[in-house]
Amino acid sequence: MREVRVRRRLAAIMAAEVVGFSRLMEANEEATLAALRQHHEDLIDPAAARHEGRIFKSMGEGFLAEFASAIEAAEAALAIQRGLAARNAQAPADRAVRFRIAINLGDVLVQGDDFYGDDVNLASRMVAHAPPGGIACSAGIRFQIGSKLDVNFEDLGEKSLRNIARPLHIFLIDAGLPGAPQSKVVARHGQERTSLAVLPFTNMSGDPQQEYFSDGITEDLITDLSNVSELFVLSRNAVFKHKGRPADMERIAGDLGVGYLLHGSVRKAGSKVRDTAQLTEGASGGQVWADRYDRDLTDIFALQDEITKSIVAELKVKLLPRERRAIEQAPTRNVEAYTWFLRGRDYFHRGSRTYYTLAKRMFAKAIELDPAYARAHAGLADCDAFLYMDYSEETADAVLLNSERALALEPHLADAHASRGLALSIAHRFAESEAEFAAALASGADLFEVHYFYGRSCYAQGRLADTAKHWERAAEIKPEDYQTLILLNQVYTSLGREADAVRCATRGVERAEREFARNPENPRPAYFLATALAKLGETKRAEQWARTALAIAPDDYLTLYNIACYYSVGSRADEAFGLLARLLPISNADMREWILRDSDFDPLHADPRWQEVRRAAAPDWGGGHA
Repeated sequence: MREVRVRRRLAAIMAAEVVGFSRLMEANEEATLAALRQHHEDLIDPAAARHEGRIFKSMGEGFLAEFASAIEAAEAALAIQRGLAARNAQAPADRAVRFRIAINLGDVLVQGDDFYGDDVNLASRMVAHAPPGGIACSAGIRFQIGSKLDVNFEDLGEKSLRNIARPLHIFLIDAGLPGAPQSKVVARHGQERTSLAVLPFTNMSGDPQQEYFSDGITEDLITDLSNVSELFVLSRNAVFKHKGRPADMERIAGDLGVGYLLHGSVRKAGSKVRDTAQLTEGASGGQVWADRYDRDLTDIFALQDEITKSIVAELKVKLLPRERRAIEQAPTRNVEAYTWFLRGRDYFHRGSRTYYTLAKRMFAKAIELDPAYARAHAGLADCDAFLYMDYSEETADAVLLNSERALALEPHLADAHASRGLALSIAHRFAESEAEFAAALASGADLFEVHYFYGRSCYAQGRLADTAKHWERAAEIKPEDYQTLILLNQVYTSLGREADAVRCATRGVERAEREFARNPENPRPAYFLATALAKLGETKRAEQWARTALAIAPDDYLTLYNIACYYSVGSRADEAFGLLARLLPISNADMREWILRDSDFDPLHADPRWQEVRRAAAPDWGGGHA
């Protein structure tokens, strides 16, 4: 075997990692990898080569590069970060691909085309201290650059690095880049915003039944902090995946791609509440602020206001007068109504017909206690919007009624606008529907329900490309949602985009299996798995899931609908037409339109029996495949 000669030389080592790589991949693996590949081809690799550097190791979440000069390494880093900032300017903040970069000067081991040694490891560890879109460097790099570049430096002092015995003196290179210090992100309009994630507060009551309360406090803090325009706050869906996981703050901050984490605990006992809260810097894991609150339950809203204002003060961001008013405005003065609302919201997030029905009861109880509780009215509208798609046209009227009540009380509730937009599209009042969705996007562009309902509205109008756009966004916002992806499989099949159809079906299967493991009493993931696996050609697994769905809910007509899809895709026309014959007499208008548009039924269109289905579904319908 040929011996590979090992030698040493002085080099500037650049380490770079993608901010929030795990979150981006969980939301959309293919889009993230495609964006990274394009950034490397168009920007990163050419910048390294232009400055006489070489990338010697590429990982999914980042890369390592070597340069012969500290100046060249710094100029390459600046070019990369400026180029990425320009590319990300039009992207939603939670989808932008941003890097942290660190540069270290040291004596490295060279073996073949690779580099090793403590100084390579130091660069890799130091990257955690660079803010998103920013550049950190060691004292050696700072000394070499001196005043040769038109940049400023911020001295962070000596910092401890993970698994490194000695501290390292670190500087930030500040050339006016988006993201220099304080871990900021750049919003679509170009404003720098400090990034923050509110982790699920721990329930310390000793009673698992109180979990809804600690989760509710978390969600309300997210809502309040999101009202502050200079803060970029991750959504509930992004942070709740960390619920119950070990609290490694540095790792979580890197995973989520934020500069700061707010976390704590809630203990509710009778009429008393004890709340602890801590603000942690993501890069170092160091505590920035902490406090403990012992209050009466009646002071719960004042407690939340106090925490929010403390965070704003510690992060030194501006609070505009209208933002202060929004934070100080309690959603209700009735604490009992508030606790019923939190119970309802907990059920709503579980996302099945049974839980939507339970959530409605909780929201109705909150409204009984406080008829002016806008968010409870919006909750009813949201539940009915999902339930409409399950079983009853009558719920469309209820959606309109409750969303109107909610908006009369609180005009900027994005979910109420979205629910109303869906109900108006059900009534074929499409111009009014578009206006409601525009208002919903203006107030809550990162809300799952906004994009999911908008996609349903577009689908009902035959606007499949728009449907795909909104459902792709919905699937990114809510990483655990499987239904949107599997529905996208059908949309992309109708659009002739087979690769995208397979991609969505594959990802949808992974998510649906996780959901069924959590809620095995729910037939929905089971029948969606059957149709998606049939699409992917995995007939044995598909058959098992079809049988599982029918065993759980043999008389549920949504189960029958989706198993009919499964039979159709599997070339079992007799079974498919048999189920459709049972289904059509009890289907609402929305479901009948789905039957006519659903690409899963394409294999049945050549059969003479399809004309009978078409006539029964909508004798005067002119769209679709008929």
